[in-house]
Amino acid sequence: MKQPSRKELSGKLARARQRVASSSIEVVDQESLVADLLDLGYLVEDLPSILRALLDEVREQDYSGGNPPQRSYKEVIRDSELFAFTWWSKRLGCRAYLKFALKGNTLWLVSLHEARKP
Repeated sequence: MKQPSRKELSGKLARARQRVASSSIEVVDQESLVADLLDLGYLVEDLPSILRALLDEVREQDYSGGNPPQRSYKEVIRDSELFAFTWWSKRLGCRAYLKFALKGNTLWLVSLHEARKP
């Protein structure tokens, strides 16, 4: 079981930032994301700006995903690697959890919410 290298994680985060900058964002489960955004005090319309800010905060060392990264079972991103990060977010004022996949030229947002205790 191999954890992604810092270089690989740095590349994934850079690609995620590029996708957000070009508005190439899709959501895997909209109903769940809307509820989580409301819990954080945001609306869906806020998503691009929130993601930009959060991706500027998160670092490679914040990786909290599987070793190796899990693969998605959701149909739209089936078998895509999932990259999860947990860190203290200044923007959200809490420990945040972000999980995404990169498929083609799109960032697929899987989860964005306050980090839940294990």
